[in-house]
Amino acid sequence: MNVLVVNDDGINTAGIKALTAALSRVADVYVCAPDGQRSGKSQSITIGQTVFVEPVEFPFAKAALSTTGTPADCTKIGLQFFAEKGHKIDMVYTGINHGSNLGKDTLYSGTVGAAMEGAVSGCHSVAVSVDSHQASHFDVACEMAVDVMDFVMNETSVDTILNINVPDLPREEIRGIRYTILGNRYYIDKFDAQEDGGYKLDGEPCDLSDVSKELDVTATTDGYASITPLHFDYTQYGELEKVRNCGLKIRG
Repeated sequence: MNVLVVNDDGINTAGIKALTAALSRVADVYVCAPDGQRSGKSQSITIGQTVFVEPVEFPFAKAALSTTGTPADCTKIGLQFFAEKGHKIDMVYTGINHGSNLGKDTLYSGTVGAAMEGAVSGCHSVAVSVDSHQASHFDVACEMAVDVMDFVMNETSVDTILNINVPDLPREEIRGIRYTILGNRYYIDKFDAQEDGGYKLDGEPCDLSDVSKELDVTATTDGYASITPLHFDYTQYGELEKVRNCGLKIRG
């Protein structure tokens, strides 16, 4: 089993190192990650500009590449470059992200975007996040990443990713796992003026205390890990018949 590991926090962060070490116990791991922070890049790819790729040493990886590209670029580059070396990738893992990717976060997340790029490219993919930007507890997230491998390969469709989010808590304080649906995660945010004349986005999530327990956004707050299957088909099927009957015609 050949696994590609990608992230959006940068190749030198603790989360990707922990995930690579854990997966190396059950698979041959290849790493391709950005040379610095690329959070919020979603599934963007670099077009019309040069991306630089550099081989680097990485603990527990069979081989590793550092790039100047986006997380989705890293997925594409890793799948191509390692296959050209004779290492066809069977699965893509992204993370472990420092900070959760829940609800609307998934629209912006480079971690989820890189996993979606894996799915678009025909690879079973898993995104893994820990709910703190200063995350320090990776053991449960690593364990879950390993434990879902056979299920994802054998039981899920290749165009679906599993989105795993785990509280940044010691193992004994995590209450269990919730199997969730994607929820809304609203932010109170705005662009604030800076001293240099520019603007910087800042804000915080709204209160989620009254939100349904079936949604992913409440799981980590309640002390649970969450697993949500995601799909890249944006079609709103429930509205399709209404749109068909809207009466729009080409004039002339």
